[in-house]
Amino acid sequence: MFACLFQSQMLLNQLREITGIQDLQVLQSALNVCLVQQHLSMSVTIRLWSLLSYCFYSRALEVSAEENAARMKRKRCEGSGETCSPADWIRQEDCPVGIRNVGNTCWFSAVIQSLFHLPVFRRLVLNYCLSERVLEKCKSHSEKRNIAFMQELRCLFALMVGSNRRFVDPSAAVELLRDAFRTSEAQQDVSEFTHKLLDWLEDAFQLAANGNNPEDKQNNPMVQLFYGTFVAERLHEGKIVSNIEQFGQYPLQVNGFNNLDECLEGAMVEGEIESLHSDQTMSSGQERWFSKLPPVLTFELSRFEFNQSLGRPEKIHKKLEFPQVIYMDSRYLHKNVDQTHGRRGDVKRLKDQLTVLQQKLEGYKNYGSGPTKYPLADMLQYVLEFATTKPTNVSPASVPTNPPVHTEPSSGDSSQTEPDDAGSSDGSGCPQTATQKTPIHKPFTQCRPPMEVPLQPAPHSVNEEELYFVRSCLQRWRAEVENTVNELKASIDKVSQALEGMYSDNSLCQVSYRLHAVLVHEGQASAGHYWAYIYDHANKRWLKYNDVMVTESTWEELVRDSYGGMTNASAYCLMYISDKLPYLIAGTFPLCFSDYALKGMDSLPSILRRYVREDNRWFQQELREWEEQFCQAQCEEVHTEKPIPEEPQNPEQEPNPEPAQEQTNEVSGEPPTDSTPAFHEEYSRLYELSQEETTPQQDPRLQHVLVYLFQNQAPNRVIERTLLEQFGDRNLSFDDRAVSIMREARSKIRLIKPEDMDMDEYLQWHDDYSMFKTVFAYLLTGLEQYQNGKIREALNYLAHAHQDNSVLLRKGERKGVDQSLIALYRRKCLKELNENAATLFKSPDANDVAEALTIMNECIIPCMHLMVRDSVSQEDLDVIELIRSCWCSYLGQDMDDSLQEKLSEFLPRVLDCSAEMVVLKEPPKVRKSPHDLCSRLTAVMESIHLTSVVTVK
Repeated sequence: MFACLFQSQMLLNQLREITGIQDLQVLQSALNVCLVQQHLSMSVTIRLWSLLSYCFYSRALEVSAEENAARMKRKRCEGSGETCSPADWIRQEDCPVGIRNVGNTCWFSAVIQSLFHLPVFRRLVLNYCLSERVLEKCKSHSEKRNIAFMQELRCLFALMVGSNRRFVDPSAAVELLRDAFRTSEAQQDVSEFTHKLLDWLEDAFQLAANGNNPEDKQNNPMVQLFYGTFVAERLHEGKIVSNIEQFGQYPLQVNGFNNLDECLEGAMVEGEIESLHSDQTMSSGQERWFSKLPPVLTFELSRFEFNQSLGRPEKIHKKLEFPQVIYMDSRYLHKNVDQTHGRRGDVKRLKDQLTVLQQKLEGYKNYGSGPTKYPLADMLQYVLEFATTKPTNVSPASVPTNPPVHTEPSSGDSSQTEPDDAGSSDGSGCPQTATQKTPIHKPFTQCRPPMEVPLQPAPHSVNEEELYFVRSCLQRWRAEVENTVNELKASIDKVSQALEGMYSDNSLCQVSYRLHAVLVHEGQASAGHYWAYIYDHANKRWLKYNDVMVTESTWEELVRDSYGGMTNASAYCLMYISDKLPYLIAGTFPLCFSDYALKGMDSLPSILRRYVREDNRWFQQELREWEEQFCQAQCEEVHTEKPIPEEPQNPEQEPNPEPAQEQTNEVSGEPPTDSTPAFHEEYSRLYELSQEETTPQQDPRLQHVLVYLFQNQAPNRVIERTLLEQFGDRNLSFDDRAVSIMREARSKIRLIKPEDMDMDEYLQWHDDYSMFKTVFAYLLTGLEQYQNGKIREALNYLAHAHQDNSVLLRKGERKGVDQSLIALYRRKCLKELNENAATLFKSPDANDVAEALTIMNECIIPCMHLMVRDSVSQEDLDVIELIRSCWCSYLGQDMDDSLQEKLSEFLPRVLDCSAEMVVLKEPPKVRKSPHDLCSRLTAVMESIHLTSVVTVK
């Protein structure tokens, strides 16, 4: 029993250290399931890893399921763009305005919303004005750019105040920022963007604040609002040297800290300090103290670090807690430096005291001089149970018919016949004594001990005097140990509470800052999505701003998405505002949208007020036009309906409307009867193209989306709308005839009623075609990489192609690519890459061994796991068994201990392909233009050996 307890605790500690999962309930539940099944062997460890991963990822998926559903809904709404009904664009009551994502611009929305909902900042932007004299002096490119950006930002803010739209378009302001970043595709880092934004705002307001002296920024409202100062002190030649520095966004490291206070103390005080929750001390020659705090205090959380071994940045998903209210005078202000130093001395003294108490408690909880240690109180209890077990008078060699087992329980202890006291039981129900190690039985053998053997070990002989002496001593010692352990626990709790309250008294809680906004990043270092949680001070609630979607939220949802540690979403920037400055949030009204917009419009400058009213009038005109077209289309449909066919086959039988409905969904070569010649010609051309035979060198589906829709029997309404969308593209309006066709196509699109078109179905067909092109691009890129000898890159592309293609094929045979070609070259890559890894693993060079492990962990093992989870073929199974045999053959070879240890780490994952969550490395972006894919397909298929026998569907 001791061995089982020790092994269980050891395994829990190892799993917590390796996986990073701190929830003991999750770890213990997974361990208990495995202990019930079998002894702690390698196979159980593998199952435990599988179950533990399942528990952890199930919890993570459960936590993010609601957010994923909301994000997909947002994606569908934005994907439909202008095809949605204008009625869906109307701003709802009691709801602020969203900001449209115009192409990887969620970073813009998150920051702008957090600044806009600071009333003091909003007023500054809306009332920004430059005199003619200052404008004439602005000659440089940067000054003109900053002024242009301020004008666009003013217009955007004005629309966010008084627009009747549910969301506004920020394209003009975004384009100016994109030019500065010199990119229009990559997502921008929030901190980088915010720094750039504040720099531009600072320069723009500097022109208005003091045009004569650009260096004097004392009157700059951006500096007054967002910038503070700190005193940096260091010891130099026995003297304290200090200097004052300015800061805006204050950077904080996340690694090594558990909450915001620890981050701040680690960043501000680089001298030797004692953290409340860490055993480490930091030693340096410099301390920083805030001397002037800004009204808006922004903390930038450094959640990215560069991985030197991988040569790329990685995101830090560590959990970091932060409060809704933080007191900055508790230990960070320069005016409290003496008091803070004194308290840090008290913290050090309490920490030392806590360490001594914890060491004493550990001695009682893990007692013994050998490698295996157990709780001292339990050991005394077990010895007491052994001593009080009544000895048998039968010699061990004799076999009594029915030996009785009598026990004499001590006071307060349970009977010795109870299973918990007698020992644990293995999977087959064999009782095990507390002083015996768990026996290891051979498979399929009876493990039940002979019934003649006594169930409990007992002394061979003991008299009453000896028993009385031993029992009294053990009971007294056990009571003393239990009392001492309880006293130690109480003392530890008392000291811990003193540490927690060290900076919590009222004298150090006068400068309070309240959380205003949390900027969240979801994803990895290279890509992701941003949104913001912003506190609605008027209505005392949290709102979530996710591009065009603005929804009411809760503090619990914010914590789930922002603390980090469970999913790949975490806070990236925290914005606090001073509680002592009510003017920061003055101007917020707990009113419905109409009242709020009315009061907001009154506060706008006259030129912006006219701008918003003009936009609202234009928006109302859009709504009226749409309603008129909708009513007209309904009237035309009523007048053009045909109640009876011209020549029914059976004149006595009325026509059945259901076959007529089926007929409208069948795909034929005839376009709609009311189509123009241009529509008719293009429809017929693409239909004929869809009837052409597919060859290995040519797939008509790559040439146009309509060919894909024709071959997959898409509904006519989807095909017709796709054709109209093509002709309605503004980029095709290169002459008068094209412009006329474009206008006619757009008018037909506007006549489509919402009940006539399921937009979710329409977008799903186009998403499938996009995935089809992605699969083809992955396949062709993988084949090209394979021919160029880049096996690892080829396997990554082919694995993704196979995985995505499986999703398509489950929807329809013609929706994807034939899997045989992908599977064939995936097997070839696996075999060659495994041979390379095996050769590198036997190399004496440590770098080669590390490269072999990287290949196995990042390429081969994830691909094997995906293969066995799909409907695996016999050819794939043969390759998997070949790889397993290759690495199992190393077990019988002589190798260094370090190599043996590395082999034992990844070999269980090779042998058991169900033991972990599979995460494939994302491949680089691929080219998906139809012309490019068609030409590459011809070139690749003509150059590979199996062109004549493999058919690409």
